[in-house]
Amino acid sequence: MDSIRIRGGKPLQGKIEISGAKNAALPLMVASLLTEDTLTLSNLPHVADISTLITLLCQHGATAVMNGQSANGGGSDGRSLSINAKSITNTEAPYDIVRKMRAGALVMGPLLARIGKARVSLPGGCAIGTRPMNLHISGLEQMGANITIAGGYMEAEAPHGLKGAEIRFETVSVGATENLLMAASLAKGTTILENAAKEPEISDLVRLLQQMGANIEGEGTERLVIHGVDKLHGTSYRVMPDRIETGTYAIAAVITGGKVELTNTDPELIRSVLDVLIEAGADVEETANGFIVSHESGTIHGVDIMTLPYPGYPTDMQAQFMALMTVADGAAMITETIFENRFMHVPELARLGANITVHGHSALVRGVDHLVGAPVMATDLRASVSLVLAGLAARGETVINRVYHLDRGYERLEEKLAACGADIERIHAS
Repeated sequence: MDSIRIRGGKPLQGKIEISGAKNAALPLMVASLLTEDTLTLSNLPHVADISTLITLLCQHGATAVMNGQSANGGGSDGRSLSINAKSITNTEAPYDIVRKMRAGALVMGPLLARIGKARVSLPGGCAIGTRPMNLHISGLEQMGANITIAGGYMEAEAPHGLKGAEIRFETVSVGATENLLMAASLAKGTTILENAAKEPEISDLVRLLQQMGANIEGEGTERLVIHGVDKLHGTSYRVMPDRIETGTYAIAAVITGGKVELTNTDPELIRSVLDVLIEAGADVEETANGFIVSHESGTIHGVDIMTLPYPGYPTDMQAQFMALMTVADGAAMITETIFENRFMHVPELARLGANITVHGHSALVRGVDHLVGAPVMATDLRASVSLVLAGLAARGETVINRVYHLDRGYERLEEKLAACGADIERIHAS
C-alpha cells in the first residue's frame, strides 16, 4: 500500500484550485439511470469513488466515456463524463461494488422508477459507523414498492410503478433525500419530502434533475415537492465545487501559519467553517472566484464546535478542525452528532503528541505547543486528511499509511500542497 511522507513546519503559500465535489458528482452520475438519453457532467474530480461508481453504472448496462483534462495539464476543469443508460440490462448492484462506497445504494430509487425492480446490496458498515437504509426503504415502500431483505440484499419491486406520496423523514438523511428525490421524479403524481436534507449537494441534484425535465419545488429547503413526469431527457451539467476540499485546504493554510488563495469555489458553501476559523484567529478575504485564507501571525484560539446537518458545521470537517485545535492556545470541545465512531483519528493524532480526551460523542482537545512527526495510520477518508494536516504542522517527519482512503475523495492532494511549499511526497508500495 502507498504511504505519504511529510516533513512539517513549512507555512503554505500559494494558490489551490478546488476540484468538483465528489459528494455532489456521485448522485448526479446515478441520475443518468433515469433517462435513455446521454448525461454529460463536467468539472468531475478524478478520485477513486468516481471510478467505482462508473464500474457500477456500466454493469447495469450504461456506457461511459471520459473526455478531457484541464488546459493547464492538471485539475479537473474541462474533464467531463458522458453516461448513456438507454439499455439497462442488469438491475443488481452487487456487494463487491456497493461495499466500497455508500453512494452505490442510490441506484435503487432510479432503477425502481425506470425499470420497476432492483436488487441492491446493503452498504453495510464502515469505519465511521453504519449506513442504515431504513429511511430509503420506508420512503420507497410509501411510494408503492415492495421491498424484502434477504442474503444481504434489498430485493425491490414496483410492478405497477411508483406513485407519489407524502413522506416525512424521522431524521435528516442526505442519502435518503437523494434516493427518493430521483425516484419521485418519474413517479406518478406528486411526492412531498418533509424534513429533507438541505446540503448544497442536494440543491445541485435538484438543479440537474430540473435541467433534465423534472418538476421540483423547494430547492434549498426542508420541504421538497416533486411532481412526477413521464420521462426525463439528457443534458450537460457542471458539478459544483467541493466544499469539504475547500474547508480542508483552508485549515491547511491556518495550521501551517500560511496564506493560500482558494479558487474555483464559493465561501458560502462553507460559511459555518469559515466562521469558526475566523473565531480561531484566521483572516479570510473573499475574491471573485473564491477566497484567501491566512494566519501568518499570532496564536490559534480554541473554539468549540458541534457537527450538525447543513447549514450547521459539517461532520466531514470535524477531523480536520480537531487537527487544528491540537495546536491551539487553550482547549476546545468537539461534539459529533451525525456519525458514531467518528473519533478514530484521535489515537493517531495522539501519536503526534496531541492531548485529546474522548467522552462519548465529545472530545476535549487541549492545545499543545507543537506536534512531533511519527508514523500514523489512516482509518477513513476525513480522518486520513486530518493526519496530513497535523503532519504539515508537526516538527520532523510524519509517515501516513493506508492512504487509499485519501484517494477516495481528494484529487492530487500531494501535488496541490507541494505547489504551495509543503514538503510532501507519496511513497509507492514496492
